[in-house]
Amino acid sequence: MAKLKISKKTSTALINSLGAGVVPRLGVEHIAVGREKELKSLLQNLDDIAEGVAAFRFIIGNYGSGKSFILQMVRNRAMEQGFVVADADLSSERRLAGSNHEGLATYRELMSRLSTKTRPDGGALVSILEGWINKIQQEVVKDSNLRPNDEGFDDQVEAKIREVVQYIEDLVHGFDFGSIIIAYWRGYRSDNDDLKNSALRWLRGEFNTKTEARTALGVRVIIDDDSWYEYIKLLAKFVAEIGYKGLMILMDEAVNLYQISTTVTREKNYNRLLTMFNDTMQCKAEHLGIIIGGTTKFLEDPNRGLFADQAWRRRTKESRFAAQADVQEFLGPVIRLNPLSEAEILTLLQRLTEIHATHFGYDKTLTNKELQEFVKEIVSRLGAEALLTPGEIVRDFISVLNILHHEQNIKFSQLIHGANFKPTAAGQDTNLDEDNAAEFSL
Repeated sequence: MAKLKISKKTSTALINSLGAGVVPRLGVEHIAVGREKELKSLLQNLDDIAEGVAAFRFIIGNYGSGKSFILQMVRNRAMEQGFVVADADLSSERRLAGSNHEGLATYRELMSRLSTKTRPDGGALVSILEGWINKIQQEVVKDSNLRPNDEGFDDQVEAKIREVVQYIEDLVHGFDFGSIIIAYWRGYRSDNDDLKNSALRWLRGEFNTKTEARTALGVRVIIDDDSWYEYIKLLAKFVAEIGYKGLMILMDEAVNLYQISTTVTREKNYNRLLTMFNDTMQCKAEHLGIIIGGTTKFLEDPNRGLFADQAWRRRTKESRFAAQADVQEFLGPVIRLNPLSEAEILTLLQRLTEIHATHFGYDKTLTNKELQEFVKEIVSRLGAEALLTPGEIVRDFISVLNILHHEQNIKFSQLIHGANFKPTAAGQDTNLDEDNAAEFSL
């Protein structure tokens, strides 16, 4: 037990999150089991994006298979490597396109969740801009021996800012984006908080009318449902020019697009997704990575899923050679998550046992034999080993650990073999629509 090095903050986040059935934001590396090949493939994408290309991947699996867990792992690794990262869960209010600003709502969520290594909890837009300006000021001091209050200092800083802006002005909407960056600098230079805040509001997509934006900033456009993705590409190019490796966009719960009842609206969202896919695959975007997490139905349902569109089917269908050989292709646009093996599940339970004991300060009591007994009980009650996914057992196991810790008189075997013990299982009833089941992804 003494060998496990984990802070109280991290262990608290792990136990509370896993006990509530959600993926923790902290400490996921302590419970990373059985997804080495998938992570290796995604981390290769990070290297490619840093070189200036773009990447698009789907993480596809049933509820509890590990989609959100992998997204969180990639998010943390990307920030460590110097990327700007933004993540959002799609919902009925946040989509890729819609008639009630659902696409803009997704953009606003992504901007609010903008994160870096130094600002991992979101809200990093200000620190990105001001960190860049401070860096330029230091370069001017070093190169010219001028000081911030010297005449001509601000002019040299603005000249360097314009050098970066020039790289993006030729892109779609690049001139307006560059104008906002210059406006923020001028507000920063003159201590004009109103101008700075207006520039930030524009970048966050918070202006509702073009008239309002023109009055505040002198620009004739705003970020809206039709254009928000173009500004994501601009932001990726911009952050790469100012010293970051690139921009990673992570969107989970894509099943909410599948659940759109109106065919026209659903197809409009799929078409927007196709634009994003084509842009990244054809390198029309630079330094941009997009990873989408969704269920098998979202991808493969021939009536409402992406496979209903022949363009999508051609791009994402599993290779016939991989299917014939019964192997997984990890370098294609789609990564399909298979269930973990019993050995991998056992390793996960061992780590959870150790984390729980360390957090509450007691000696680890459960043996490997008892953990194996728990796994077999879960398998037998769910009815099939194929259903053995982390999301279906981790919450139950954390609950078992909590009960054993607080109820000293209850034995492990008595608890798990009790007549009332029923494992949490997503989609256990095949007559139920899995899309309405509660999801826990690890």
